[in-house]
Amino acid sequence: MVWIAAVAGFLLSVVWSAQFVDQTIGANVAGTILGRDAAEAPIAGILSGVVYAFTTGLAGTFTACNIAALGAVAPMLGERSSALARVRETLRPLGWLCVGMLAVSGVYGAVVGFVGTAMPQFSTASSASGLVPRNVQSMVVFGLIGVVFVYLGLASLGVVPDPLASISQRFPNARMVLMGALIGGFLIGRPFGLFRKLFRDAAESHNPLYGALAFMLQSAGNIVIMALLFVVLALGLGDRTRRWLAARPGRAALITGAIFITVGVFTVLYWDLRMLAFRDVIWYPVLWR
Repeated sequence: MVWIAAVAGFLLSVVWSAQFVDQTIGANVAGTILGRDAAEAPIAGILSGVVYAFTTGLAGTFTACNIAALGAVAPMLGERSSALARVRETLRPLGWLCVGMLAVSGVYGAVVGFVGTAMPQFSTASSASGLVPRNVQSMVVFGLIGVVFVYLGLASLGVVPDPLASISQRFPNARMVLMGALIGGFLIGRPFGLFRKLFRDAAESHNPLYGALAFMLQSAGNIVIMALLFVVLALGLGDRTRRWLAARPGRAALITGAIFITVGVFTVLYWDLRMLAFRDVIWYPVLWR
């Protein structure tokens, strides 16, 4: 299973098209909601900024970093037959995921509002000149997040010790909080063009409260569609499927582990090796840009 999941992550990194999800989907969705080209839309004040933050977060749902949210599917698959009970079982872990996500994105947003203009993500250097500071920051951040996902996946499969085993006994929702923190951490390295525009606005405002609010709304927008998909999935699962998952605890762990490894391998390969390939430093198989 480990190798199958790893190969799946590799193949995903080969076929993933950043241009399609960032421009065709992301930019067009944001432009439709805002009623104008999102890249050209002015951010005039705090109210405009928070609207722009949530809208572009929503538009960026299916960018490369957000597929990691799929790792939350297995833990949310309830075994109760009542539709209301299944929705509750899905919303509860989603709430704890939001706790971790909003804490990280809020703190980072406050830091950006305080010292943002001196951070690598603020760099305006053209990527055509090779690796620029914001690229390096993306590679480091997503590389570390990818390694964490891989380790969590291996731990779910019992291949390595579970680092959350003891704390989960006292705090059962610790895993979902960590999952949320990792998703919130995407903003620390995110090169998505519309997010960079928000980042620069928050940095130039020198307002930590605005930075925190804008980044929290960006993260919230990122997972709205995923949250709805999880609820629909929870409602759509048949009784036979839920009983099959509940019959053996190891089955849910197997699904979780496989998803985490796939996502982790994809994250490392896409944001590190493929990034180097885009800058002509190394060769990496790419089907679409």
